[in-house]
Amino acid sequence: MNTRLVNLVIDAARPEVLADFWAALLGWRAVVEELGEIDVRAPETDGWELDLVFVPVPEPKVVKNRIHLDLASRTPEHQAELVARALELGGARVDVGQGTVPWVVLADPEGNEFCVLEPRERYAATGAVASILVDAHDPEQLAEFWAGLTGWPVQARDGDVLVGLRAPSGRGPWLEFLRTEDVKHGKNRVHLDVAPPAGADQAAAVREVVAAGAAPADLGGPALPWRVLTDPEGNEFCVLTPR
Repeated sequence: MNTRLVNLVIDAARPEVLADFWAALLGWRAVVEELGEIDVRAPETDGWELDLVFVPVPEPKVVKNRIHLDLASRTPEHQAELVARALELGGARVDVGQGTVPWVVLADPEGNEFCVLEPRERYAATGAVASILVDAHDPEQLAEFWAGLTGWPVQARDGDVLVGLRAPSGRGPWLEFLRTEDVKHGKNRVHLDVAPPAGADQAAAVREVVAAGAAPADLGGPALPWRVLTDPEGNEFCVLTPR
């Protein structure tokens, strides 16, 4: 498919508060955009080629997110430093049923879950963010769909539990799909945006994505320059204008 990943979008009651939290935690910079949107951008050396986008919504968060970030650490001491920094910035420890594990589960100031991982060889060169992790009933099928959508090939499999995609450049975070039995409830507060390249036909790109297994999900509101679709497990994503 002729599209690539461009954004990770997070719904927020207070976009400026969340953007400030994540910019400070990751060491990135916040940029104010139009319509109340705030983007957090990584330095080029980090390898993260997406924008982390916070958009205003009126609805509160009520269920665990199906997409979350895993942060990388270099040493046990670095992991502890990241956890302490997150708590100082307004994060909180949360229990999502993880039990006794070597990673730490936290939430940002609006309750969006994320993990600070223990040092792992797979994520040694990812930069601040180790992985964008997506809950999946069928990780293999969902990874195949997103590999086609992003051009990121499968680079890791942990049995039938987790399938990981990585950008061909070998830089930046993994996109991973983790087996879960959780049922999706309502619209996801975290979603991915893709876009065709500059000069391409957006409508043709949308048709191609639908033919690959996506479904239209536009909600009947005002006409927008992007198209809202869902992947084979109902996760919303947007096909933006060419860029």
